[in-house]
Parts: sequence; structure tokens; C-alpha cells
Amino acid sequence: MNPIDSPNPGDLPALHPLFERLFREFGYANVSAGDLADYITMPDNTVLFFTEDPQRYRETLDLAVILPEIGKAFPGRFRVGVLLPEAARAAAPRYGFRRWPALVLVRDGQYVGAVDGLREWGAYLNEVGALLDAPVSRPPSIGIAVTTSGGTDHGHCH
Repeated sequence: MNPIDSPNPGDLPALHPLFERLFREFGYANVSAGDLADYITMPDNTVLFFTEDPQRYRETLDLAVILPEIGKAFPGRFRVGVLLPEAARAAAPRYGFRRWPALVLVRDGQYVGAVDGLREWGAYLNEVGALLDAPVSRPPSIGIAVTTSGGTDHGHCH
């Protein structure tokens, strides 16, 4: 499926009705892990909605309701791609967010920032608004311990 197209109803596996609504009513793209690289390189701002199994992370359904409202608060400022749980799990390490569900903003294929976990409405407005005006940056990474040679810490890496 072309990642910029919303799926046809017959193309979708059995989905929670709130996920179906995102595709059918709002025309959000169903982005697979394989389509992600192409999808994010489209020009301008893209919000990626990283979903998780609603049985494990009930907040995912809350964000599925909130996300279209965020779009209404910032009309025309971004397109939305939804990564269903399998695709989201595969792509999540690339963006370094810490809590599910998450919104990740990319611009012209480059990471800008993320809003992870569930927030109050005002926080979404503030954080998404700030991200829309922020420069691109490096995604946070999972910390990796760095040791110096010889086991002596000289305050820098070798």
C-alpha cells in the first residue's frame, strides 16, 4: 500500500474501532515499518502516532481520540501517520521515546521531538506547538556505558 493513502476498509485487519476511525474518518496513513522511511521523507511536518496494544496500554485509545483534536488545534500544520502496534514496536527504538503511546514529530525526514505517554490537553497544545516551531535534532538514544582504556577514568573516551 502506498503510505500516503488511507487504507481501504477491506485492506484492514480487524482493528479497534478507534483505529479504524483514524483511517476512515480522518484519512490518516497506515504506515508500516517498511514504509516508514519513505513516509517521513515527504516534505514538511509529519506526526507519527506510535500505538500499542490497547489491552496492555489503554492510554493508546485515549490518544486515538485526542490526536484528531490536536490536528484541529493546528490545522494544516502536519500530516499524520499511524503505526499500528507491530510496526510501532519495530520502529520505536529509532526514536528513543520512553512511554507508550507516543507522538513523534519529524520534518522533511528528520527528527524534531516526541510527546510520549498521556498528557492533559493543555500540555499537548504546548508541547506540540513547541515542536512545530523547534529545529530538527537527534533522537534520544538508549544510554550505552562508555569505559576508558586501561580502566582508568580520565574524563574522556579513548
